[in-house]
Amino acid sequence: MTYLNHHHLPSVLDLADSALRPLDGPQDLRTAFAVMAQLRPHLASEADFIERVTRMRAEGYRLIGAFDAGVLAALAGYRLQENLLYGPYLYVDDLVTDQAQRGGHWGARLLQALERLARAQGCARLVLDTGLANARAQRFYFREGLYTGALRFQKVFDSA
Repeated sequence: MTYLNHHHLPSVLDLADSALRPLDGPQDLRTAFAVMAQLRPHLASEADFIERVTRMRAEGYRLIGAFDAGVLAALAGYRLQENLLYGPYLYVDDLVTDQAQRGGHWGARLLQALERLARAQGCARLVLDTGLANARAQRFYFREGLYTGALRFQKVFDSA
């Protein structure tokens, strides 16, 4: 899988939705941890999260946040990628709305922004994964115009 270089992305986020902005700095990551941990409870600590994000950035991972009156309401982690199956595409690693902000359409706004970003970068599609048992998320994705396109298989290895 190839990771596309997108260090100089157009600011399509800010132009269409002033509540959204990239989460780049150390304080942004500290703020993001509490929301991300709601989706990824296996994260050991804020330091673990920051270390992982820092490492993943080398592979093109980026975060954007949605703010309501200065408070982080939701966030999305994504990467621009390319493979032989899809060509260029935007992969959504993480999409989470703070529990107190659910129902405020933050996830939809983030997906719309990611779609604009993908289109601006010439991507053929936006791709994300969700658990087969996660019916609520699946209903949300269908409402937002995303449809089932693949069934992922995996093998989990014991960690030593």
